[in-house]
Amino acid sequence: MARLEQFHRRLVLSGPANALERLLFVALVGLSWIYGGVIFLRNQLYRFGFFPVYKNRLSVVAVGNIAAGGTGKTPFVDFLLHWFANHGVKAVVVSRGYGGSFTGKVGVVSSGSGPQMGASVCGDEPYLLSFKHPQTPVYISPSRKDALQLLERDMTVDVVVLDDAFQHRQVARDLNIVLLDAARPLGNGHLLPAGLLREKRASLSRADLLVLTRVNREQPESFTTELPLCRASHRLADHVSSLHGSATTLQALRGQHGFAFAGIAAPEQFYQALADAGVTLQATHSFKDHYAYDQQTVAQLEEQAAAADFLITTEKDAVKLAGLSWQKNCYVTQLELDFLDDAPLVDQLQGIVNKVNHEKCE
Repeated sequence: MARLEQFHRRLVLSGPANALERLLFVALVGLSWIYGGVIFLRNQLYRFGFFPVYKNRLSVVAVGNIAAGGTGKTPFVDFLLHWFANHGVKAVVVSRGYGGSFTGKVGVVSSGSGPQMGASVCGDEPYLLSFKHPQTPVYISPSRKDALQLLERDMTVDVVVLDDAFQHRQVARDLNIVLLDAARPLGNGHLLPAGLLREKRASLSRADLLVLTRVNREQPESFTTELPLCRASHRLADHVSSLHGSATTLQALRGQHGFAFAGIAAPEQFYQALADAGVTLQATHSFKDHYAYDQQTVAQLEEQAAAADFLITTEKDAVKLAGLSWQKNCYVTQLELDFLDDAPLVDQLQGIVNKVNHEKCE
């Protein structure tokens, strides 16, 4: 499956390499037209009120994208939770729980005291957010409306952060934020499966704010828009932690040979970030997104990494490695967000804070 995902990403971003791939791509374009028709009809039904939209009394901030995978939603939600906490606003995260085995209506990943579910049940991102923000309640629900109806009775919550929710239109929101990868904001311009777009560019008109992520400070962006726009770059934190419990820095790993692995949407970006940080990689191994690790996988990785001094992976992968036994040091990196210009975002977030404080005074 990982190879299939990598092949599809290469095909749609780099283009067909031979006649057979060109034929396959033409077939995918046909499927994209069908998919696009379904999405257009769905959006029109919401536009003209045929599908109901639930309005919650709580302030709702939605974070999403229009291209599948790899825009950095989790680091951005992490940023929002820190920002709201620093401004005295009690936030709660509601996620779909993609990649987890949970099948109920609403699951409580954390009630504000750390994770109560395993990552295999609730999904990578909700678990990671509840681990990094143990005081923040985190819920999962296939229909976000069900979770919001439950939260509406909780008078201690001020703001709901909807994770990966731009296409989830059943819930009204006060602030709609869309993240775009600066390198390829619209992929190859095609909808799934001939491209990576979940919706056409015109759907961005529903957004209140766009954030270009993974911005290269040395290269100007060609993406233009009339919407408020922020730019941010991603970088690996200098400190890394070992699954054995020790800690070190990326700088300390320079001069050694590492083996990197990841089960994320765009693992090549992770490997490039390590190289940019001066880490020498002896080899890499990519799994499908949301891959479920087990002890056999660990044994296979350590065999492949026999000539390396250490293994290294992402914090999203690390949440599924807890409890597994490692013979060789395996380090975990964290992705951090640096804003080049955050004024439009801060203005919007301050508006949410003002609304919350006003409602508390009534």
